[in-house]
Amino acid sequence: MTLSLTTLRYGVTDHIATVTLNRPDARNALNVAMCGELVDVMNAAATDDDVRVVLIAAEGTAFCAGADLKERKTMTHADMTARRVRGFAAYAAIERLAKPVIAVVHGAAFGSGCEIAAASDFILASEAAAFCYPEVGWGTVGATQRLPRVVGPRMAKELLFTGRKFDAHEALAMGLVNHVYDADRLTAEAHAMATKIAAANPLTVRLTKHSVDTGLEGTREGAMAVELLAIEENLRGSDWQAAIAGFGRAAASDASRASEGRGASKGNHDGE
Repeated sequence: MTLSLTTLRYGVTDHIATVTLNRPDARNALNVAMCGELVDVMNAAATDDDVRVVLIAAEGTAFCAGADLKERKTMTHADMTARRVRGFAAYAAIERLAKPVIAVVHGAAFGSGCEIAAASDFILASEAAAFCYPEVGWGTVGATQRLPRVVGPRMAKELLFTGRKFDAHEALAMGLVNHVYDADRLTAEAHAMATKIAAANPLTVRLTKHSVDTGLEGTREGAMAVELLAIEENLRGSDWQAAIAGFGRAAASDASRASEGRGASKGNHDGE
């Protein structure tokens, strides 16, 4: 699939696709073009069997400073509605991708930036990351669905009603962010995690994501049925017996090394 991109960069290395928001001069503000390109790159990742994990990162000092307000100044009511629909399509493209998506937030993630990050499966952030939902202050409605599902309705209402900024550690405490790293470690840690996920069976990872996402939408009984169907598909489509055998050999090897280590330690102690 040939991509023509002006607001993003996209590349695949070692089964990891990296989507980079690339409007640093505009602090990666989300405009109409970026909305469309996010849909395009997610479709590209979905149809590329070489891609097993997607990282969403950003160029410049900000992850995404929100919607492009300069673009909105000349919009009519109809234009604004169409633009919001384009934004919803971009977030949905991230969210519905069957492969894991990790947001790597190194700086400000405001408004639309929070939505891009929240549409990912989870967020890794640097110490310098900051978050804000300014929609109410702008006289508009937004971010009312993903945020409550992540942090709960009471905290979501506070963040939405006040539009206050909060740092990565508070985001971690409320469950919006999974891990916080020093700024100089964030990229390496994100790639290490993506590499570990990419090493797993792609079918098993896809079915696990599907089971979690689908199960949350229904009853517990329905969720168990979803998982059972996923288990059956995985048994038919993966070499699970070889994986278990390999795990057993690795565990035995680890136990043997540990035993040898204890023996060596005891011998050294006896000789002292």
